[in-house]
Amino acid sequence: MTLTRTLATAGRVLRQLGHDPRSIALLLLMPSLLVGLFAWLLDEQEGAFEQLGGPILALFPFILMFIITSVTTLRERRSGTLERLMTTPLGKGDFIAGYALAFGLAAAVQAVITVGFAVVVCGLEVDGPIWQLGLVAVLDALLGTGLGLLASAFARTEFQAVQFMPVLVFPQILLGGLLMPRDRMPDPLHAVSDWLPLSYAIDAVNAVTRGDVGWELGGPLIVIGAVTLAALSLAALTLRRRTP
Repeated sequence: MTLTRTLATAGRVLRQLGHDPRSIALLLLMPSLLVGLFAWLLDEQEGAFEQLGGPILALFPFILMFIITSVTTLRERRSGTLERLMTTPLGKGDFIAGYALAFGLAAAVQAVITVGFAVVVCGLEVDGPIWQLGLVAVLDALLGTGLGLLASAFARTEFQAVQFMPVLVFPQILLGGLLMPRDRMPDPLHAVSDWLPLSYAIDAVNAVTRGDVGWELGGPLIVIGAVTLAALSLAALTLRRRTP
């Protein structure tokens, strides 16, 4: 893997996104719209948005980046683009790293817009620094990107890629701590949630909103980063040139 090839791949992906206004709108605006919808729904319940707003910020970037990354990567393989690229010196690691870099930049812009909207427009109260909330949102989106790239290696159609959501995404939503605090779950479910990366994303967001520092925030961030790197590495190892 070389930096030049990785940057070239990232540039190509960003140029493709630039020619697709609908994907740009989905990436940058949809999380804010969904956060605003939740804030509106919870407006009459005092303190509800302050409790759920942080976890929601961890949820939507993760889901959207998973869907867009898995479908876009699979489309590259089905169209034969990846097959043609692999005839050049471009390696699988360059391809995966380039995609991660491109969508990582998109995730950074998405995080700034979404966090700013949640805090300024929706009134989300955050005791910790706002930049930490943005950092968690970016890492969470990168986690979705890594798992999306990994899922695309095993899917044959865009529909199959979306079908991975019940396997990789829905259990994390149910057990991540959004619907119920993890320490109040039955012991077997709590044990399962400890192995789900989205649980740590929600823990990190809650730590920022509470103003926690040290291991309360750093521990979950380390887990998110490690799982993201592992998913990207596995995606590079399992990436196929063409879908049968």
